[in-house]
Amino acid sequence: MYKKQTILLFAILLTLLSCGNEKNINKVDNETSKKPNIIILYVDDLGYADVGCYGAVGVKTPNIDKMAKNGLLFTDAHSSAATCTPSRYSLLRGNYAFRKNAAVLQGDAPLLIDTTATTLPKILQKAGYTTGVVGKWHLGLGDGNINWNEKITLGPNQVGFDYSFLLPATGDRVPTVFMENGTVLNLSKEDPLSVSYDQKVGNRPTGIENPELRKQVADPQHNKTIVNGLSRIGYMGGGKSAEWIDEDFPFVFTKKAHQFIDENHKNPFFLFYSFHDIHVPRSPHNSFKGKSEMGPRGDAIVQVDYVVGEIIKKVEELGIADNTVIIFTSDNGPVLNDGYLDQAVELIGNHKPAGEFSGGKYSIYEGGTRVPTIAYWPKTILPSKSDALMNQVDLVASITAMTNQKLPEDVIDSQDHWNTWIGKSKKGRDSMLEEAYTFAYRDHKYKYIQPKTGNNYDWIKNDKGINAGISSEPQLFDLKIDKGEKNNLASKFPEKVKKYEAILQNIINNK
Repeated sequence: MYKKQTILLFAILLTLLSCGNEKNINKVDNETSKKPNIIILYVDDLGYADVGCYGAVGVKTPNIDKMAKNGLLFTDAHSSAATCTPSRYSLLRGNYAFRKNAAVLQGDAPLLIDTTATTLPKILQKAGYTTGVVGKWHLGLGDGNINWNEKITLGPNQVGFDYSFLLPATGDRVPTVFMENGTVLNLSKEDPLSVSYDQKVGNRPTGIENPELRKQVADPQHNKTIVNGLSRIGYMGGGKSAEWIDEDFPFVFTKKAHQFIDENHKNPFFLFYSFHDIHVPRSPHNSFKGKSEMGPRGDAIVQVDYVVGEIIKKVEELGIADNTVIIFTSDNGPVLNDGYLDQAVELIGNHKPAGEFSGGKYSIYEGGTRVPTIAYWPKTILPSKSDALMNQVDLVASITAMTNQKLPEDVIDSQDHWNTWIGKSKKGRDSMLEEAYTFAYRDHKYKYIQPKTGNNYDWIKNDKGINAGISSEPQLFDLKIDKGEKNNLASKFPEKVKKYEAILQNIINNK
Protein backbone atom coordinates (compact mmCIF):
# COMPACT_ATOMS: atom_id res chain seq x y z
CA MET A 1 0.00 0.00 0.00
CA TYR A 2 2.61 2.50 1.11
CA LYS A 3 4.92 1.34 -1.68
CA LYS A 4 2.23 1.98 -4.33
CA GLN A 5 1.51 5.44 -2.87
CA THR A 6 5.20 6.26 -2.85
CA ILE A 7 5.57 5.23 -6.51
CA LEU A 8 2.47 7.24 -7.44
CA LEU A 9 3.71 10.35 -5.62
CA PHE A 10 7.13 10.00 -7.24
CA ALA A 11 5.51 9.75 -10.69
CA ILE A 12 3.41 12.86 -10.04
CA LEU A 13 6.51 14.75 -8.85
CA LEU A 14 8.42 13.78 -11.99
CA THR A 15 5.55 14.95 -14.13
CA LEU A 16 5.38 18.30 -12.33
CA LEU A 17 9.13 18.80 -12.60
CA SER A 18 9.03 17.89 -16.26
CA CYS A 19 6.28 20.42 -16.93
CA GLY A 20 8.14 23.06 -14.97
CA ASN A 21 11.34 22.42 -16.89
CA GLU A 22 9.43 22.53 -20.18
CA LYS A 23 8.02 25.92 -19.25
CA ASN A 24 11.48 27.16 -18.29
CA ILE A 25 12.95 25.86 -21.53
CA ASN A 26 10.20 27.53 -23.53
CA LYS A 27 10.77 30.76 -21.61
CA VAL A 28 14.48 30.68 -22.42
CA ASP A 29 13.77 29.88 -26.07
CA ASN A 30 11.31 32.76 -26.33
CA GLU A 31 13.79 35.17 -24.76
CA THR A 32 16.58 33.97 -27.01
CA SER A 33 14.51 34.27 -30.17
CA LYS A 34 13.14 37.70 -29.26
CA LYS A 35 14.31 40.45 -31.62
CA PRO A 36 16.88 42.62 -29.86
CA ASN A 37 16.30 46.32 -29.42
CA ILE A 38 18.91 48.36 -31.26
CA ILE A 39 20.35 51.69 -30.11
CA ILE A 40 22.99 53.53 -32.15
CA LEU A 41 24.80 56.26 -30.19
CA TYR A 42 26.21 58.42 -32.97
CA VAL A 43 28.62 61.06 -31.67
CA ASP A 44 29.70 64.03 -33.80
CA ASP A 45 33.39 64.74 -34.57
CA LEU A 46 34.70 62.33 -31.91
CA GLY A 47 38.20 61.15 -32.78
CA TYR A 48 39.64 57.64 -32.50
CA ALA A 49 41.52 58.43 -29.28
CA ASP A 50 39.11 60.97 -27.77
CA VAL A 51 37.81 58.53 -25.12
CA GLY A 52 39.61 56.72 -22.33
CA CYS A 53 39.45 53.16 -23.64
CA TYR A 54 41.16 54.32 -26.85
CA GLY A 55 43.90 56.27 -25.07
CA ALA A 56 42.50 59.71 -24.26
CA VAL A 57 44.61 62.07 -22.13
CA GLY A 58 43.08 64.92 -20.16
CA VAL A 59 39.50 63.65 -20.17
CA LYS A 60 37.79 60.76 -18.37
CA THR A 61 34.96 58.72 -19.92
CA PRO A 62 33.97 56.06 -17.35
CA ASN A 63 30.64 55.11 -18.94
CA ILE A 64 32.09 54.61 -22.41
CA ASP A 65 35.06 52.74 -20.92
CA LYS A 66 32.64 50.47 -19.05
CA MET A 67 30.90 49.69 -22.35
CA ALA A 68 34.26 48.73 -23.85
CA LYS A 69 35.31 46.68 -20.84
CA ASN A 70 32.10 44.66 -20.99
CA GLY A 71 31.59 44.70 -24.74
CA LEU A 72 33.42 44.56 -28.05
CA LEU A 73 35.95 47.29 -28.90
CA PHE A 74 36.83 47.62 -32.60
CA THR A 75 40.29 48.89 -33.57
CA ASP A 76 39.71 49.27 -37.33
CA ALA A 77 36.12 50.47 -37.65
CA HIS A 78 35.19 53.38 -39.90
CA SER A 79 32.59 55.92 -40.81
CA SER A 80 32.17 55.79 -44.58
CA ALA A 81 33.18 59.43 -45.04
CA ALA A 82 35.23 62.10 -43.27
CA THR A 83 32.34 64.58 -42.93
CA CYS A 84 28.97 64.38 -41.24
CA THR A 85 26.21 64.49 -43.87
CA PRO A 86 27.85 61.86 -46.11
CA SER A 87 28.59 59.46 -43.24
CA ARG A 88 25.04 59.77 -41.84
CA TYR A 89 23.60 59.16 -45.27
CA SER A 90 25.71 56.03 -45.74
CA LEU A 91 24.84 54.57 -42.34
CA LEU A 92 21.10 54.96 -42.89
CA ARG A 93 21.07 54.18 -46.62
CA GLY A 94 23.61 51.36 -46.99
CA ASN A 95 25.34 53.05 -49.95
CA TYR A 96 28.46 55.17 -50.21
CA ALA A 97 27.52 58.84 -50.08
CA PHE A 98 29.18 59.83 -53.38
CA ARG A 99 26.46 57.88 -55.21
CA LYS A 100 24.06 60.63 -54.08
CA ASN A 101 26.62 63.45 -54.39
CA ALA A 102 26.14 63.93 -50.66
CA ALA A 103 28.03 66.83 -49.10
CA VAL A 104 27.74 68.95 -45.95
CA LEU A 105 24.29 70.55 -46.23
CA GLN A 106 23.01 74.01 -45.44
CA GLY A 107 20.34 74.29 -42.78
CA ASP A 108 17.55 74.78 -45.33
CA ALA A 109 18.64 72.08 -47.80
CA PRO A 110 16.01 69.67 -49.17
CA LEU A 111 15.72 66.09 -47.89
CA LEU A 112 18.71 64.13 -49.19
CA ILE A 113 17.27 60.62 -48.89
CA ASP A 114 14.67 59.64 -51.48
CA THR A 115 11.43 58.68 -49.77
CA THR A 116 11.18 55.56 -51.97
CA ALA A 117 14.68 54.36 -51.07
CA THR A 118 15.57 51.55 -48.68
CA THR A 119 16.79 52.78 -45.30
CA LEU A 120 17.84 51.14 -42.06
CA PRO A 121 14.70 52.27 -40.20
CA LYS A 122 12.47 51.01 -43.02
CA ILE A 123 14.15 47.60 -42.84
CA LEU A 124 13.45 47.52 -39.11
CA GLN A 125 9.86 48.70 -39.51
CA LYS A 126 9.25 45.72 -41.79
CA ALA A 127 10.63 43.48 -39.04
CA GLY A 128 8.14 44.84 -36.52
CA TYR A 129 10.29 47.52 -34.88
CA THR A 130 9.20 50.97 -33.76
CA THR A 131 11.84 53.43 -34.95
CA GLY A 132 12.96 56.79 -33.58
CA VAL A 133 15.64 59.42 -34.15
CA VAL A 134 16.64 61.96 -31.52
CA GLY A 135 19.26 64.70 -31.96
CA LYS A 136 21.12 66.13 -34.92
CA TRP A 137 19.61 65.37 -38.35
CA HIS A 138 21.58 67.27 -41.05
CA LEU A 139 20.15 65.23 -43.93
CA GLY A 140 17.87 67.94 -45.27
CA LEU A 141 14.18 68.70 -44.85
CA GLY A 142 11.35 69.55 -47.19
CA ASP A 143 11.67 70.17 -50.90
CA GLY A 144 14.04 73.14 -50.79
CA ASN A 145 11.32 75.74 -50.17
CA ILE A 146 10.53 75.36 -46.47
CA ASN A 147 7.87 77.24 -44.58
CA TRP A 148 9.13 76.71 -41.03
CA ASN A 149 5.80 77.86 -39.60
CA GLU A 150 3.93 74.85 -40.96
CA LYS A 151 4.45 71.12 -40.57
CA ILE A 152 7.28 69.93 -42.79
CA THR A 153 6.15 66.74 -44.53
CA LEU A 154 9.50 65.65 -45.95
CA GLY A 155 11.93 64.51 -43.28
CA PRO A 156 12.86 61.56 -41.08
CA ASN A 157 9.26 60.43 -40.68
CA GLN A 158 9.06 59.93 -44.45
CA VAL A 159 12.21 57.79 -44.66
CA GLY A 160 11.38 55.25 -41.98
CA PHE A 161 11.32 56.89 -38.56
CA ASP A 162 8.08 56.59 -36.61
CA TYR A 163 9.24 59.31 -34.24
CA SER A 164 11.67 62.20 -34.62
CA PHE A 165 12.92 64.93 -32.30
CA LEU A 166 15.59 67.00 -34.01
CA LEU A 167 17.75 69.97 -34.36
CA PRO A 168 17.22 70.41 -38.10
CA ALA A 169 20.84 70.66 -39.27
CA THR A 170 23.76 71.43 -36.95
CA GLY A 171 24.33 73.58 -33.89
CA ASP A 172 26.28 76.13 -35.88
CA ARG A 173 23.53 76.63 -38.50
CA VAL A 174 20.13 78.31 -38.37
CA PRO A 175 17.35 77.64 -37.66
CA THR A 176 18.22 77.17 -34.01
CA VAL A 177 14.97 75.44 -33.06
CA PHE A 178 13.79 71.98 -32.05
CA MET A 179 11.48 69.99 -34.31
CA GLU A 180 9.23 67.11 -33.30
CA ASN A 181 7.71 64.96 -36.04
CA GLY A 182 8.08 67.76 -38.60
CA THR A 183 6.82 70.65 -36.47
CA VAL A 184 8.91 73.42 -34.90
CA LEU A 185 8.23 73.44 -31.16
CA ASN A 186 7.04 76.45 -29.15
CA LEU A 187 6.65 78.66 -32.22
CA SER A 188 4.41 81.71 -31.86
CA LYS A 189 2.13 82.77 -34.72
CA GLU A 190 2.79 86.37 -33.72
CA ASP A 191 6.53 85.89 -34.32
CA PRO A 192 6.91 83.68 -37.42
CA LEU A 193 10.22 82.07 -38.22
CA SER A 194 12.19 82.91 -41.37
CA VAL A 195 15.54 81.55 -42.53
CA SER A 196 17.94 82.66 -45.28
CA TYR A 197 21.43 81.69 -46.28
CA ASP A 198 21.64 84.48 -48.85
CA GLN A 199 20.66 87.70 -47.09
CA LYS A 200 19.77 89.00 -43.65
CA VAL A 201 16.20 88.44 -42.48
CA GLY A 202 14.68 89.86 -39.32
CA ASN A 203 16.36 92.19 -36.87
CA ARG A 204 18.47 89.84 -34.77
CA PRO A 205 22.07 90.93 -34.14
CA THR A 206 24.85 89.28 -36.12
CA GLY A 207 28.47 88.54 -35.32
CA ILE A 208 29.45 90.85 -38.15
CA GLU A 209 27.53 93.82 -36.74
CA ASN A 210 27.80 93.09 -33.00
CA PRO A 211 30.90 91.00 -32.28
CA GLU A 212 30.82 92.15 -28.66
CA LEU A 213 27.64 90.08 -28.09
CA ARG A 214 29.35 86.76 -28.89
CA LYS A 215 30.54 84.23 -26.28
CA GLN A 216 33.07 82.82 -28.77
CA VAL A 217 35.04 84.43 -31.58
CA ALA A 218 33.96 82.96 -34.93
CA ASP A 219 35.25 83.01 -38.50
CA PRO A 220 33.33 84.94 -41.24
CA GLN A 221 31.25 81.89 -42.22
CA HIS A 222 30.00 81.42 -38.64
CA ASN A 223 29.52 85.14 -38.04
CA LYS A 224 25.88 85.66 -38.98
CA THR A 225 22.82 85.56 -36.68
CA ILE A 226 23.58 85.44 -32.95
CA VAL A 227 21.41 83.10 -30.88
CA ASN A 228 22.17 82.34 -27.22
CA GLY A 229 25.38 84.37 -27.49
CA LEU A 230 26.75 82.29 -30.37
CA SER A 231 26.93 83.49 -33.96
CA ARG A 232 25.88 80.94 -36.60
CA ILE A 233 25.98 80.15 -40.30
CA GLY A 234 23.00 81.80 -42.02
CA TYR A 235 20.36 84.34 -41.04
CA MET A 236 17.28 83.79 -38.89
CA GLY A 237 14.37 86.10 -38.24
CA GLY A 238 11.61 85.69 -35.67
CA GLY A 239 10.99 82.44 -33.83
CA LYS A 240 12.21 83.88 -30.52
CA SER A 241 9.96 81.63 -28.41
CA ALA A 242 11.20 78.52 -30.24
CA GLU A 243 14.94 79.05 -30.06
CA TRP A 244 17.03 76.48 -28.23
CA ILE A 245 19.62 76.88 -25.47
CA ASP A 246 22.75 75.00 -26.54
CA GLU A 247 23.76 74.10 -23.01
CA ASP A 248 20.52 72.15 -22.53
CA PHE A 249 21.08 69.72 -25.44
CA PRO A 250 22.19 66.71 -23.36
CA PHE A 251 19.17 66.94 -21.07
CA VAL A 252 16.55 67.76 -23.73
CA PHE A 253 17.66 65.00 -26.11
CA THR A 254 18.14 62.43 -23.37
CA LYS A 255 14.70 63.16 -21.94
CA LYS A 256 13.16 62.55 -25.38
CA ALA A 257 15.22 59.39 -25.83
CA HIS A 258 14.07 58.11 -22.45
CA GLN A 259 10.45 58.84 -23.34
CA PHE A 260 10.81 56.92 -26.60
CA ILE A 261 12.35 53.92 -24.82
CA ASP A 262 9.74 54.02 -22.05
CA GLU A 263 6.88 54.04 -24.56
CA ASN A 264 8.27 51.28 -26.77
CA HIS A 265 10.32 48.94 -24.57
CA LYS A 266 7.72 46.17 -24.48
CA ASN A 267 8.19 45.56 -28.21
CA PRO A 268 11.30 45.76 -30.43
CA PHE A 269 12.53 49.30 -31.01
CA PHE A 270 15.33 51.07 -32.86
CA LEU A 271 16.69 54.36 -31.53
CA PHE A 272 19.17 56.45 -33.51
CA TYR A 273 20.54 58.86 -30.87
CA SER A 274 22.44 61.40 -32.95
CA PHE A 275 24.54 63.62 -30.68
CA HIS A 276 25.32 67.23 -31.40
CA ASP A 277 28.46 67.00 -29.25
CA ILE A 278 31.32 67.41 -29.79
CA HIS A 279 30.53 69.48 -32.87
CA VAL A 280 31.00 73.26 -32.73
CA PRO A 281 29.89 75.49 -31.18
CA ARG A 282 31.01 73.59 -28.10
CA SER A 283 28.91 74.93 -25.28
CA PRO A 284 28.69 72.29 -22.55
CA HIS A 285 26.26 72.67 -19.66
CA ASN A 286 27.58 74.13 -16.42
CA SER A 287 27.40 70.63 -14.90
CA PHE A 288 30.31 69.61 -17.15
CA LYS A 289 32.37 72.78 -17.38
CA GLY A 290 35.87 72.25 -16.03
CA LYS A 291 35.43 68.47 -15.83
CA SER A 292 38.29 67.91 -18.27
CA GLU A 293 41.70 69.47 -18.75
CA MET A 294 40.96 70.55 -22.32
CA GLY A 295 38.38 73.32 -22.07
CA PRO A 296 35.02 73.21 -23.91
CA ARG A 297 36.03 70.40 -26.28
CA GLY A 298 37.11 68.11 -23.46
CA ASP A 299 34.11 69.09 -21.34
CA ALA A 300 31.82 68.24 -24.27
CA ILE A 301 33.37 64.75 -24.33
CA VAL A 302 32.54 64.39 -20.62
CA GLN A 303 29.00 65.48 -21.51
CA VAL A 304 28.80 62.73 -24.16
CA ASP A 305 29.93 60.19 -21.58
CA TYR A 306 27.17 61.32 -19.22
CA VAL A 307 24.53 60.77 -21.90
CA VAL A 308 25.89 57.30 -22.68
CA GLY A 309 25.58 56.42 -19.01
CA GLU A 310 22.00 57.72 -18.87
CA ILE A 311 20.91 55.64 -21.87
CA ILE A 312 22.46 52.47 -20.42
CA LYS A 313 20.91 53.22 -17.04
CA LYS A 314 17.47 53.52 -18.65
CA VAL A 315 17.57 50.12 -20.38
CA GLU A 316 18.85 48.57 -17.16
CA GLU A 317 16.03 50.13 -15.11
CA LEU A 318 13.47 48.74 -17.57
CA GLY A 319 15.02 45.27 -17.41
CA ILE A 320 15.77 45.16 -21.14
CA ALA A 321 19.56 45.54 -21.11
CA ASP A 322 20.13 41.87 -21.96
CA ASN A 323 17.95 42.24 -25.05
CA THR A 324 19.36 45.55 -26.27
CA VAL A 325 22.29 45.98 -28.64
CA ILE A 326 24.02 49.35 -28.23
CA ILE A 327 26.53 50.50 -30.85
CA PHE A 328 28.62 53.53 -29.90
CA THR A 329 30.53 55.28 -32.69
CA SER A 330 31.25 58.62 -34.41
CA ASP A 331 30.34 60.20 -37.75
CA ASN A 332 33.93 61.16 -38.63
CA GLY A 333 37.30 61.97 -37.12
CA PRO A 334 38.25 64.86 -34.83
CA VAL A 335 38.63 68.55 -35.54
CA LEU A 336 39.97 71.28 -33.24
CA ASN A 337 39.39 74.76 -34.69
CA ASP A 338 36.28 74.55 -36.86
CA GLY A 339 34.87 78.01 -37.16
CA TYR A 340 35.07 79.04 -33.49
CA LEU A 341 38.05 79.84 -31.29
CA ASP A 342 37.28 77.86 -28.12
CA GLN A 343 40.84 77.05 -27.00
CA ALA A 344 40.70 73.48 -28.37
CA VAL A 345 44.20 73.94 -29.79
CA GLU A 346 45.65 75.82 -26.84
CA LEU A 347 44.45 73.27 -24.25
CA ILE A 348 45.13 70.06 -26.16
CA GLY A 349 48.23 69.22 -24.09
CA ASN A 350 49.50 65.68 -24.71
CA HIS A 351 46.14 64.49 -25.96
CA LYS A 352 46.08 63.16 -29.53
CA PRO A 353 42.47 63.12 -30.76
CA ALA A 354 43.18 60.73 -33.64
CA GLY A 355 45.75 58.71 -31.72
CA GLU A 356 48.58 57.40 -33.91
CA PHE A 357 46.73 58.15 -37.13
CA SER A 358 47.17 61.19 -39.38
CA GLY A 359 44.40 63.59 -40.32
CA GLY A 360 40.96 64.07 -38.87
CA LYS A 361 37.63 65.45 -40.00
CA TYR A 362 37.78 66.42 -43.72
CA SER A 363 40.87 64.22 -44.24
CA ILE A 364 41.32 61.15 -46.45
CA TYR A 365 44.00 59.90 -44.06
CA GLU A 366 42.95 57.28 -41.52
CA GLY A 367 42.13 59.84 -38.84
CA GLY A 368 39.28 61.06 -41.03
CA THR A 369 37.20 57.88 -40.84
CA ARG A 370 38.76 55.50 -38.30
CA VAL A 371 36.59 56.19 -35.27
CA PRO A 372 35.96 54.70 -31.82
CA THR A 373 33.39 51.93 -32.17
CA ILE A 374 32.02 49.74 -29.38
CA ALA A 375 29.26 47.12 -29.49
CA TYR A 376 27.58 46.32 -26.18
CA TRP A 377 25.04 43.57 -25.52
CA PRO A 378 25.16 41.99 -22.03
CA LYS A 379 25.24 38.17 -21.98
CA THR A 380 25.56 37.99 -25.78
CA ILE A 381 28.63 40.04 -26.68
CA LEU A 382 31.60 38.81 -24.67
CA PRO A 383 34.28 41.30 -23.54
CA SER A 384 36.93 41.41 -26.27
CA LYS A 385 38.69 43.44 -28.96
CA SER A 386 38.38 43.03 -32.71
CA ASP A 387 40.80 44.04 -35.46
CA ALA A 388 38.21 43.32 -38.15
CA LEU A 389 37.89 45.92 -40.90
CA MET A 390 34.42 47.40 -40.32
CA ASN A 391 32.36 50.15 -41.91
CA GLN A 392 29.12 51.83 -40.83
CA VAL A 393 27.72 51.42 -44.34
CA ASP A 394 27.36 47.70 -43.50
CA LEU A 395 24.82 48.17 -40.74
CA VAL A 396 21.93 48.10 -43.25
CA ALA A 397 22.85 44.68 -44.69
CA SER A 398 23.90 43.32 -41.29
CA ILE A 399 20.63 44.23 -39.60
CA THR A 400 18.65 43.08 -42.64
CA ALA A 401 20.24 39.66 -42.22
CA MET A 402 19.68 39.66 -38.45
CA THR A 403 15.96 40.22 -39.04
CA ASN A 404 15.84 37.41 -41.66
CA GLN A 405 14.98 39.69 -44.56
CA LYS A 406 16.26 39.88 -48.12
CA LEU A 407 18.48 42.86 -48.91
CA PRO A 408 16.70 45.16 -51.40
CA GLU A 409 18.37 45.68 -54.78
CA ASP A 410 18.84 49.43 -54.29
CA VAL A 411 21.32 48.75 -51.46
CA ILE A 412 24.59 48.56 -53.36
CA ASP A 413 27.53 48.84 -50.97
CA SER A 414 26.38 47.35 -47.67
CA GLN A 415 27.65 43.92 -46.59
CA ASP A 416 26.35 41.53 -43.95
CA HIS A 417 28.75 41.41 -41.00
CA TRP A 418 26.21 41.00 -38.20
CA ASN A 419 28.14 38.15 -36.56
CA THR A 420 31.23 40.34 -36.49
CA TRP A 421 29.32 43.29 -35.02
CA ILE A 422 28.27 41.07 -32.10
CA GLY A 423 31.58 39.22 -31.68
CA LYS A 424 30.54 35.84 -33.12
CA SER A 425 33.05 36.18 -35.95
CA LYS A 426 36.38 37.94 -36.38
CA LYS A 427 36.05 38.39 -40.14
CA GLY A 428 35.08 41.84 -41.35
CA ARG A 429 35.48 43.41 -44.75
CA ASP A 430 38.20 42.38 -47.18
CA SER A 431 38.35 45.93 -48.51
CA MET A 432 36.43 49.20 -48.66
CA LEU A 433 36.29 52.68 -50.10
CA GLU A 434 37.04 55.72 -47.96
CA GLU A 435 35.66 59.12 -48.90
CA ALA A 436 36.75 62.70 -48.17
CA TYR A 437 37.73 65.29 -50.79
CA THR A 438 39.11 62.38 -52.78
CA PHE A 439 38.75 58.60 -52.59
CA ALA A 440 40.90 55.93 -50.98
CA TYR A 441 40.92 52.15 -51.20
CA ARG A 442 41.67 50.04 -48.13
CA ASP A 443 42.47 46.39 -47.67
CA HIS A 444 44.01 44.74 -44.61
CA LYS A 445 47.53 45.90 -45.43
CA TYR A 446 47.62 48.71 -47.97
CA LYS A 447 45.84 52.00 -48.46
CA TYR A 448 45.79 53.71 -51.83
CA ILE A 449 44.75 57.38 -52.12
CA GLN A 450 43.60 58.67 -55.46
CA PRO A 451 45.40 61.83 -56.68
CA LYS A 452 43.40 65.03 -56.86
CA THR A 453 44.06 68.13 -58.94
CA GLY A 454 42.28 71.33 -59.85
CA ASN A 455 41.43 72.87 -56.48
CA ASN A 456 43.45 74.35 -53.66
CA TYR A 457 42.80 72.32 -50.51
CA ASP A 458 45.28 74.21 -48.32
CA TRP A 459 42.32 75.84 -46.53
CA ILE A 460 41.61 72.53 -44.82
CA LYS A 461 45.11 72.27 -43.39
CA ASN A 462 45.47 75.95 -42.55
CA ASP A 463 42.04 76.63 -41.07
CA LYS A 464 41.18 73.28 -39.52
CA GLY A 465 44.56 72.29 -38.16
CA ILE A 466 44.64 68.92 -39.93
CA ASN A 467 46.08 67.50 -43.13
CA ALA A 468 43.49 66.68 -45.77
CA GLY A 469 45.77 64.15 -47.41
CA ILE A 470 45.20 65.65 -50.86
CA SER A 471 48.01 65.28 -53.40
CA SER A 472 48.36 65.59 -57.14
CA GLU A 473 50.34 62.35 -57.02
CA PRO A 474 49.06 58.88 -56.08
CA GLN A 475 49.74 57.77 -52.51
CA LEU A 476 50.23 54.23 -51.21
CA PHE A 477 50.84 53.28 -47.60
CA ASP A 478 51.54 50.04 -45.78
CA LEU A 479 49.33 50.45 -42.72
CA LYS A 480 50.81 47.40 -41.02
CA ILE A 481 54.07 49.28 -40.46
CA ASP A 482 53.06 52.89 -41.18
CA LYS A 483 49.82 53.70 -39.37
CA GLY A 484 50.54 57.41 -39.57
CA GLU A 485 50.72 57.31 -43.40
CA LYS A 486 54.10 59.03 -43.54
CA ASN A 487 55.97 56.94 -46.12
CA ASN A 488 54.45 57.07 -49.61
CA LEU A 489 55.27 53.82 -51.44
CA ALA A 490 53.55 54.67 -54.73
CA SER A 491 56.77 55.08 -56.73
CA LYS A 492 58.13 51.83 -55.28
CA PHE A 493 55.07 49.74 -56.18
CA PRO A 494 53.58 51.19 -59.40
CA GLU A 495 51.85 47.89 -60.19
CA LYS A 496 49.91 48.08 -56.93
CA VAL A 497 48.92 51.68 -57.67
CA LYS A 498 47.58 50.60 -61.05
CA LYS A 499 45.75 47.63 -59.53
CA TYR A 500 44.15 49.62 -56.72
CA GLU A 501 43.14 52.48 -59.01
CA ALA A 502 41.35 49.95 -61.24
CA ILE A 503 39.56 48.41 -58.24
CA LEU A 504 38.56 51.86 -56.99
CA GLN A 505 37.14 52.78 -60.38
CA ASN A 506 35.14 49.56 -60.44
CA ILE A 507 33.62 50.41 -57.05
CA ILE A 508 32.84 53.95 -58.17
CA ASN A 509 31.24 52.62 -61.37
CA ASN A 510 29.44 49.89 -59.38
CA LYS A 511 31.02 46.93 -61.15
